[in-house]
Formats: sequence, structure tokens, C-alpha cells
Amino acid sequence: MPSEREDGARGGQTTTQRAAAAAAGVLDQATTDAAQVAADVLDDADEPGAQDGLLTLDGLTDGAVDADGTPSGGSAAVVVEGEVTATEPDGQAGGEVGVDTNVSILTPQRLPRWVVPAVVVFWAGFLGTMAARFFWSKLSSLLVLIAISVFLALAIEPGVNRLARRGWRRGSATGLILFGVLLAMLVFVVAIGTLVGSQIAGLLENSEEYITDTVDFVNDTFGTQLNADEVIDDFEDPNGAVQRFIEDQRDNAVRLSVAALGGLLALFTVLLFTFYLVADGPKMRRSICSRLTPARQEQVLATWELAATKTGGYLYSRALLALLSAVFHWIVFQSLGTAAPLALALWVGIISQFLPVVGTYIAGLLPLLLTFLDSPLKAIIVLIAIVVYQQVENYIFSPRITARTMELHPALAFGSALAGAVVLGVAGAVLALPAAAMAQALASEWGDRHQVIKSDLTEVRHPRVWKRWAKIRKAQE
Repeated sequence: MPSEREDGARGGQTTTQRAAAAAAGVLDQATTDAAQVAADVLDDADEPGAQDGLLTLDGLTDGAVDADGTPSGGSAAVVVEGEVTATEPDGQAGGEVGVDTNVSILTPQRLPRWVVPAVVVFWAGFLGTMAARFFWSKLSSLLVLIAISVFLALAIEPGVNRLARRGWRRGSATGLILFGVLLAMLVFVVAIGTLVGSQIAGLLENSEEYITDTVDFVNDTFGTQLNADEVIDDFEDPNGAVQRFIEDQRDNAVRLSVAALGGLLALFTVLLFTFYLVADGPKMRRSICSRLTPARQEQVLATWELAATKTGGYLYSRALLALLSAVFHWIVFQSLGTAAPLALALWVGIISQFLPVVGTYIAGLLPLLLTFLDSPLKAIIVLIAIVVYQQVENYIFSPRITARTMELHPALAFGSALAGAVVLGVAGAVLALPAAAMAQALASEWGDRHQVIKSDLTEVRHPRVWKRWAKIRKAQE
């Protein structure tokens, strides 16, 4: 008779065989079902307008499995998850059979998590940009006027503070200084307007004399054979280019008047904003500082004081240099008998100081043209006077005046004026100078300063000092 061990072995083998047969049957059924489902999906995919589908088989595919357990073969796959265990009576595997199968068809993969936030951020930025452009197009003129008011307020703040320390009320002190600024602007505009109007009227009245003198000068200088009578006939021809230009300007008189009224309204708007910014300056700064910590309050107040001091100092230095230039050129124009010497002197003084680098040459064109119509020799004298004074100002007046306020590098001033003109036109070119001055002042106070090492690359040589030093060294040798 067989022993108990042999009976147990036969029982174990029988149990293992049953488990294997059961597992094979379940897997065959699952594979059949999955294959049918895959075939249905592929049939649907072949129909027009159908989307691609994906079937995956975890551990078993359409009849083939690689050596590492990954499915191979077929463009569609079926997910089949199964677990087979057999437990023998002694607790080892092979006795109990348990099969868990799961067949599923997967759709295409989901979008990454960053896609939705990225789309939201993109559309939010796009809508924000469009809104900013819309409001800027509607409020740009007002914002420019506010910017001009802020810089003008910073410019007159030191003067108002000095008068306030002497017992003046801030409102009265601000009104007095603004009245002075307005009076200076009106004098300049009236003087230049009177000059231009008188010159145009004189040119039209004495056109034949000016044309004859100009033609004679051109013929004598360049050897041409121009006929003065023909030029006069062309000038007085009603259908000629000159007369048509004059008629066009008469038609634009209404438009120029409306533009002048708009300029006056903008001027009074700037003065109103400036008055409240300066007169109520302490209240405004107190309201801002009340929401800040003491350390932040000190930083804000120090920055404000520095910006006001440097911006005001820069504009005051420019105004003083403009006054010196106007006085010098008035003496020259008066001695030469030039028409409207005061207006021309104010023009040269102001334009040369508030348009960096090229301002002197632009301002000198008007007196050169007017004196050239009167006498070419006088025009040459005016040109020499402008060039000589420019050198005197650069090497004598400007260093001494700006040393107590702030010197703005010519390259920085020129670049700032160009950038401001591109962004905001004429107003931007004017605002760029005080803005650059304030930015340079704030940058100069930021961070720590250290002693510079000696090097040829960092040595600054002044012409006079260098010549004296060279003489001393030569004498010592």
C-alpha cells in the first residue's frame, strides 16, 4: 500500500494540477473577452471621424508576452490582472486556488497638471495687458500732467520749506513761487511770440529788399547768376508755392487757437496739482507713513528729501546758467543792433540749458538766421560769441555752480532726453532731465562706497593739474 507521504504527494500534485487548470481556464476566458473588446475598439477606430484608442495589457497581450513580462505584438492591448494561489494542507502554496481578474480599456493619457494653470496665467496676462493699454490710451494725457506736477513739486519743495521755516504759511509760499514760475513762462512765451510775429511781418513787408540782398550775397559768394526779379515774381505769385503756404497757414488759424487754449488748460491743471502736492505735502507724507513701520518711514522720508533736494538743485542750477547765458547773449545782440535782443537772449539761454548737448546749437540757429538776413558779418560775430560762451560755461561756470547741486553727465542727459522724447514727445524730453537727476541721486546714495585702488584705468587727469604735476616732476628730475 502506498505510504502516507506518497498519498500526500499525489494529493499535492492533484491540487496543483487543479489550480493550474483553473487558472488556465480563467486566463483563457479573460483573453478571449479582452480580444473581443479589442476587436470592437479597432473596428470603431476604422470608422470615419473615430478617435484613436489605446488598449494595454498588464502582463498579457494578444497572445504574446516578452521574457521580462511586458506585452508585445499588436497595436491594441488588454489589461488583465490576475492572482493565482494554491495552498496545500501543510500551509505551503498549492492547496487553495484564488483568481482575481480585471479587464479594462484605457482612454488616451490626461493632460499634464501644469497645462491648466499655464493657460489661466496666459489669458490673465493677456486680458491685463489689453486693459492696461485701454486705460493708458484714455488716461495718458492726465498721467503725463500728473508726472509734470510731481517733478515741479519736487523742484519747488526746497524753496517752500525755506519760506515755511521763516514763518510763511505753506499755501502762501507755494502760491508765491508758482506765481513766479508762471510769470517767467509768460514773459518767455510773449517775448518769443512777439519776436516771431514781428519778424514774419517785417519779412512780408520788406520781402523784395531781403530777396535782393540774399540773391546778391549768393551770386557774389558762389559765383551764380540768379535773377532777383525772377525770384521776387515767384515769391509774389498768387499761385506760387510761397503764397499757397501762407494761405494754408491762415486756414489753420482756428486749429492753432484751439491748441493754444488746450495748452493753457493743461498749464493750469499742472499748477493746480503742483499747488496741492506742495501745500499739503506734510499731510500727504503723514498719511503714507502712518501705514508703515518706523524703519520704513525713515527710508521713505529720506528718499523723498533726497529726491526733492537733488531735483530742485539741478533745476535751480540750470535756471542760473540759463540766466547767465541770457545776460551774455543780450549784451552781444544789443551791441550788434539785432532785432528783439531780449527775446533772442531768453531763447538762447533757456533752450541751451534744458536741451542737453545739442541745445546750444539748436538755440543758436534762430539768432543766426535773423542776423544773417540783416548782415552776414553780424551772423559770423554771433556764431563766434555763441561758441566762445559755450566753452566758458563748460569750463568755468558749470563746474562751480553744479558742484553744490549735482552734475549730470552729458551722455546720460542726452540719452535720457532722447528716451523721453520717444516715449512722451516734447514733455518726455523735458521730464527726462529731472528724472535722470533724481535717479542718479538715489543711485549715488545706495550701497556702500570703498576706496578705489591705484590704477591707470581709474586715474582721472585734469588738464591744468596734470600740466602742473608734470612740471613739478620735470623740475625734480
